[in-house]
Amino acid sequence: MAPGALEHAAREKRLAALGSVGSAVVLVSLKVFLAVITGSLGILSEALHSSLDLVAAVITYLSIRVADKPADADHLYGHGKVESFSAFVETGLLLLTALYIIWEAFQRLLFQTAPMHPSLAAIVILALTMGIDFVRSRALSRVAKKYPSEALEADALHFSTDVWSTFVVVLGITGAWLGIKLGMPWLGKLDPVAALGVAGVIIWIGSRLGKRTVDALLDVAPLGLRERIARTVDETEGVLQTERVRVRRAGQRYFVDVTISVPRTASLEQAHAASDAVERNIDRIVPADVVVHVEPRARTDEHLFETIRAIAQRRGLAVHELSAHQLDGRLFVELHLEVDEESSLRQAHLRATELEEDIRAATSPRALVNIHIEPLGARIPGAEEMKELAVAVEDFLNLLPSEYKELVDCHEVLVRSVEHKILVSCHCAMDGNLPITAVHDITAALELRVKAHFPQIFRLTIHPEPVEES
Repeated sequence: MAPGALEHAAREKRLAALGSVGSAVVLVSLKVFLAVITGSLGILSEALHSSLDLVAAVITYLSIRVADKPADADHLYGHGKVESFSAFVETGLLLLTALYIIWEAFQRLLFQTAPMHPSLAAIVILALTMGIDFVRSRALSRVAKKYPSEALEADALHFSTDVWSTFVVVLGITGAWLGIKLGMPWLGKLDPVAALGVAGVIIWIGSRLGKRTVDALLDVAPLGLRERIARTVDETEGVLQTERVRVRRAGQRYFVDVTISVPRTASLEQAHAASDAVERNIDRIVPADVVVHVEPRARTDEHLFETIRAIAQRRGLAVHELSAHQLDGRLFVELHLEVDEESSLRQAHLRATELEEDIRAATSPRALVNIHIEPLGARIPGAEEMKELAVAVEDFLNLLPSEYKELVDCHEVLVRSVEHKILVSCHCAMDGNLPITAVHDITAALELRVKAHFPQIFRLTIHPEPVEES
């Protein structure tokens, strides 16, 4: 969310919370006034309930101001948990109110006959408070859904239940009023019964809210969210498997830790691309701060050569020219191993032996492994050395026509270094009437002669051409 949008959301949430505080002040004032003039325990219970709602609304307003602050050096995950703590405090206040109401109701039902002065005006005023509760609940619920906020949602939940609890009180005081009008004093018992109904509503909604806030404070993952994320990550290109998903929520922000496995032969760039794709896919499900941990794993259908390359890579070795065959019912693997050109034979052979043992452990204990050892060629010759080598190769080739009568001359010798290997290419002119098989034999012989004379050359490529076109 852009900074401007975040500021707008924070302002709208604060205004909603502030409106809730103002409504609570009006409701408390009306209910306290009615409790004094009527002596109704039901209305007194509602007045206490609304007083705690006022305290809760103030806590909500303050918590939202704190929760919307960005993360800082001391609160690396932000301040969103303040909303959950605020809702937890509201739950405690609600349950304390319910216990007091239950105690007072049983006192009046069993031991006391408190005087009551119900009136039609009191009933009308209570109906008005129901309307205020309804409007305030809808407004808070709308903002809580628009900008996910536990504190505003708790407030909205309170005031939606206030509508029903006030309705129960209206029934109780209406019964008491009718009892006086109709000469049936036993109807006055409806007032403490109504108070017990209010207490029941408070306990019910408090237990629901309490469970949700405790879950949030204990980082319980939202129902089904972990499974949705795991399925999405499993379907991400480049991911072998989702190994672990952890989800926690702080305010309206989610934090997701994911461990994925990728092919062990994947490059660092490929693993990073898979990690980025996982982050994007999770963000489509829920706005979250995502951390992805990558584990290299072998594919279930991993090719033999991929296995060998992974083994060599783990040891920091460079291999090439891999081949594998079945020989007398046993696996025969052959490859070239590049070692530091400063290494002794003993050191190089030790590296090769370790690699052989790893390959047998990963394939078959009976496998035959033959490793050709060659210098890594890590030193890249300079441009001047390249030119000198090109001249030397050209001079050497042009001495060979005395041995190979078909060869006229060699020219356009190019020397370059690719992946720490010296590659040479050149053009050799021959009789245009020669069959191509003879030409191939001559070029192969020339390549062997050059590589024998210049062992630093990894590959020589000869382009044969008719002498008339050279």
